[in-house]
Parts: sequence; structure tokens; C-alpha cells
Amino acid sequence: MAKVVYTAEANVQGGRAEGHGKSTDGQLDVTLRLPEEMGGDGGGTNPEQLFAVGYAACFEGALGAVGRREKIELDDASIDSKVSLITTEERGFNVAVELDVTLPSIDDADEAARLVAAAHQVCPYSNATRGNIEVKLTANGKAVD
Repeated sequence: MAKVVYTAEANVQGGRAEGHGKSTDGQLDVTLRLPEEMGGDGGGTNPEQLFAVGYAACFEGALGAVGRREKIELDDASIDSKVSLITTEERGFNVAVELDVTLPSIDDADEAARLVAAAHQVCPYSNATRGNIEVKLTANGKAVD
């Protein structure tokens, strides 16, 4: 049986269009609104933005774990994330993710790509979504396979 390391708890009322979300510890408190691009008024955040921040933060943590294992300093990592809401052939919805990782301390593009690929195997978000959504990775501008 897996060991629980941490459990986040939150409550949402009103959904993505006109809702409110709050973590039980009070550290996250957000107004949820549809973005203008989806016909909403904007003026709040949406699940895709929250997922983009969460995935990027989690991935940076995975990079740190890989760096520590390999004794490589990666504290200067930066991640630009995009999460797109997309339609499916079954008339449902899914998300697609792009993570553009910059590792200023790694000069070799192949080495940067290798480290990002390794982090993709460690990251809980990557593991949770693997095979379910499209995830495109780049490392220092190079596509990661």
C-alpha cells in the first residue's frame, strides 16, 4: 500500500463559471470565473490556470529531486506552462499541456533534455496524467522526446 505523503483539501462552490474555491487551511482563496475567451467576463481564475501553476510547480520540484540524485544544481530552473482546454471526438473535453523548461546552468541542450525527461518520470502530475493527455516538453528550447 502506498504511503500518503500529503493530502490537499479544498472546497468549491459555484463551479468554474461563477464559483469560489478555498483550501481548508485558508492559504488558497480564489474567485472562479470563465475567461473572456470562453464567453465569460473574466475577473477571476479558472481551473486551467490553477492546473498550469500546479503542474509547473510540481515539475520544478521533480527537477530538483533529479538534480539532487545526480548531484547537479538546478535551482535556477524556470518553467513556462500552458494548459489548453480542448474538445474530444466524443464531444467531451480534455486538457493539453506544454511545459517549456529553462535550465540556465545547463549549457548542453542534450543534457538539459535528458534532465527534463528524467523529471517527467518523477513528477506526480506527469505520472497522474501519462497516457491521458498530451504533454509537450521543451528544455532550453529543444523538444524533449
